Amino acid sequence: MKHRIVVLGAGYAGSYAAGSLARRLSPANAEITVVNAAPDFVQRLRLHQLAAGQEIEAPQLTEVFAGTGIRLRVARVTAVDPERQMVAVADADGGGEVGYDTLVYALGSHGADGGVPGVAEHAFDVAARPAALRLRERLGSLDVRGEGGRVLVVGDGLTGIETATEIAESRPGLAVTLVARGELGAPLSVGARSHLRLACDRLGITVLEHTEVAAVETARVLCADGTVLASDATVWTAGFAVSPIAAAGGLEVTESGRIVVDRTMRSVSYPNVYGVGDSARAIGDNGRPMPMSCASAGYTGRQAVDTIVGQLAGREIANTKLEYVGNHISLGRRDGILQLVDAEGRAKPKYMGGRKAARLKAGILRMSLWANSHPTFGLPRRKHHLTAAATAPTVRDASAAKTERTAA
Repeated sequence: MKHRIVVLGAGYAGSYAAGSLARRLSPANAEITVVNAAPDFVQRLRLHQLAAGQEIEAPQLTEVFAGTGIRLRVARVTAVDPERQMVAVADADGGGEVGYDTLVYALGSHGADGGVPGVAEHAFDVAARPAALRLRERLGSLDVRGEGGRVLVVGDGLTGIETATEIAESRPGLAVTLVARGELGAPLSVGARSHLRLACDRLGITVLEHTEVAAVETARVLCADGTVLASDATVWTAGFAVSPIAAAGGLEVTESGRIVVDRTMRSVSYPNVYGVGDSARAIGDNGRPMPMSCASAGYTGRQAVDTIVGQLAGREIANTKLEYVGNHISLGRRDGILQLVDAEGRAKPKYMGGRKAARLKAGILRMSLWANSHPTFGLPRRKHHLTAAATAPTVRDASAAKTERTAA
């Protein structure tokens, strides 16, 4: 009997993990299935560019996984049952269940409204492709009018900064305002903060610092201090959250819903479940939680793969580096900031800014797209066979289990 590995999500973490497992495990006794809601690979790091009106690639997952032996199930995950080792999915055919022996949970994150009234009803975001396309349409309609539409970007984290600068550069006819809860670019070094301010000035972006948004309405934003800001398109980038599916399934999670994992990315409550990427609360080598990022997705995905291969093939499990070295921030297409951080996550005094930083960020994005589009390239050709214990049945037939529960 083949060992069933199911990967939930085909973002940066999920597609990497699935491809690496396919290259390292023998298909003779392991089968890998990827479940993803969309049929294509989404470059989440570039969704602010898509929203601003640019075209970005979205490779079809059937092409991405072609020749790897990976099975693709285009469906939305609705529930996880780790007791029965089943995943419930919904698709055009009505959905069903997918059984697993090993589960890699990589459902990522989505935009969070932070409990602010009106965000869900009236604000746009760039956390998913459909949302970015909706914002793109709105910005296009404002641009066509030629009346200098007002765009309000709430949130001065990396996503907010990149979104505001991208829109301002791509659509100079629109008036862009960036609302920061604290000081603009507070986590950056002094020099990088100065560079960021100059970039905002150059692009004509109005920056409102130390401003807290209390509510969002159709055509305005209400601030906690009573200030009212007119807005034709409010873009919410003030936080991200994970799906409640893991918590609902009984996995141990943090208050925010991220799966609690050990150093090897195994769930502390169900050892055949692995959390990677934004979905997992992994502690880095510096003793701090890994931030939600593409870099973290790569590190946690690599560690999960090493652990799974070691567990199933009876090999020594190596510890992958779990570190965070810095932030790449794009400020439009011709400017950017590379801010390195120390072991404690604090910004180092030196930074790289300007066109060189922008070209470096663009190169990293191109490399990331290529790597995720060729998930098995460059990995060891030797495929490890699984141990007898790994290929033995580990869960009762679902129908039999259901009958027993009904009888009881």
